[in-house]
Amino acid sequence: MLRQLLRPNWLRECTLAELPLQELLDQPIRALVLDVDRTLLPRRQAELPDSALRWLRLARQHMPIHLFSNNPSRKRIGAVAAQLDLPYTISAGKPRRSALRKVLAELQLPHQEVALIGDRLFTDVIAGNRLGLFTVLVKPIDPLGQPCQRDRLQKLELRLARWVGTTLG
Repeated sequence: MLRQLLRPNWLRECTLAELPLQELLDQPIRALVLDVDRTLLPRRQAELPDSALRWLRLARQHMPIHLFSNNPSRKRIGAVAAQLDLPYTISAGKPRRSALRKVLAELQLPHQEVALIGDRLFTDVIAGNRLGLFTVLVKPIDPLGQPCQRDRLQKLELRLARWVGTTLG
């Protein structure tokens, strides 16, 4: 069971800003739920890198987007959401499902038509997989919008997932 929960549908060696949007649009995906910290925003920053902002603007033209964060800071997460007039959830409690269920109810779409994109296996991917969402694991973003070069946490999570027998792409 844990092996399946830790397996993202897509494991990408790029940031969200580098994720080919057309590949998502070619899937039966009709809405996006996006992690914020380290997926959209670099650590300890409140301003989106230009590349992430461009990607979000383009994606929003094609489907609804909901920002979804374990971070309790309404000021920080709300400021990001306000830049693009997006709905958001703070203190989500991932990998618990309750806050994510509320978002899915608002989207009114079958779970398999919603993608959850994030940088963490043990929060983002598990939360999405527990509800049957299409899960995408991306690299954490740095202040320049590039993949973080020293991301020990994601590397550790990937090692632990392999150790328990999860087959990763």
